[in-house]
Amino acid sequence: MKIDSDGFRVLQGEVVDLASRATTMAPLCKSDKQVATRLQKHVEHLSAAQQLLYAANQQAVLLIFQGMDSAGKDGAIQHVMSGVNPQGCQVFSFKHPSEAELQHDFLWRTTRDLPERGRIGIFNRSYYEEVLIVRVHPNILRSEGLADGPNGAKDAKDAKGSNTDIWQDRYRSIVDLERHLHINGTRIIKFFLHLSKEEQRKRFIERIDDPAKNWKFTAADIRERKFWPAYMTAYEQCLSATSTSDSPWYVVPADDTNRSRRIVSQIVLETFEAMSLAYPKASAERLSELKAIRAELAA
Repeated sequence: MKIDSDGFRVLQGEVVDLASRATTMAPLCKSDKQVATRLQKHVEHLSAAQQLLYAANQQAVLLIFQGMDSAGKDGAIQHVMSGVNPQGCQVFSFKHPSEAELQHDFLWRTTRDLPERGRIGIFNRSYYEEVLIVRVHPNILRSEGLADGPNGAKDAKDAKGSNTDIWQDRYRSIVDLERHLHINGTRIIKFFLHLSKEEQRKRFIERIDDPAKNWKFTAADIRERKFWPAYMTAYEQCLSATSTSDSPWYVVPADDTNRSRRIVSQIVLETFEAMSLAYPKASAERLSELKAIRAELAA
């Protein structure tokens, strides 16, 4: 089955309704083995594309993964980027900000880790947490040291939409940052792994029953499920406000991990192909230098 990646893309200006977007989809292949084979081919193509990106040294790629707990962010990153040279790729996971990070604006701690030219940067969660979990739990703003008054911490409301000025300001800051990065050669692809609440429940049970995974399961994971509607609202408003033609969001059905990984890999690969990467052309002077070096080695 051919994947139409545009079907997962959030168009600029689109009002997102996650309830109308599927969390699963029809099988992409006749068997899971075929899915794995095609994913492996994508991985190989991505490895070659990453080498071109590094050699050209003119652009960078930033992949952003967001989603509810157990949506498959770690697995997607691990499998899709498995063939990429680690020297050309860095993964950053952003947890609760440190005391030092809280002394800066909300974009500061993530912008420090943006990829340099020739490299792929991956954010497992990102600055978008500041308009997602912080919107669902606006009391977090009080620890960020925002000034009182208009758009300050005391004025922030919940995800139901009251007094949205601070969130609109943050959306604008994010869009401006991503536009700046795009102009300066960083291609940004953003994935929301769209998981159903029921599938999350099943995965939580599997995680609890698995000794290799239950060590990282906490009661907080269960408490956050109670805020599911608020999170969906926060995601809808975020995706609607920050998906642009240059830095789009893709809503990827995440109830089936193999299918979601293949969708992600194809979108990343298509982005690389659109960048028209090529190895640097050697100048006449450089070719003459290489010819001389070759002659010396052949002597």
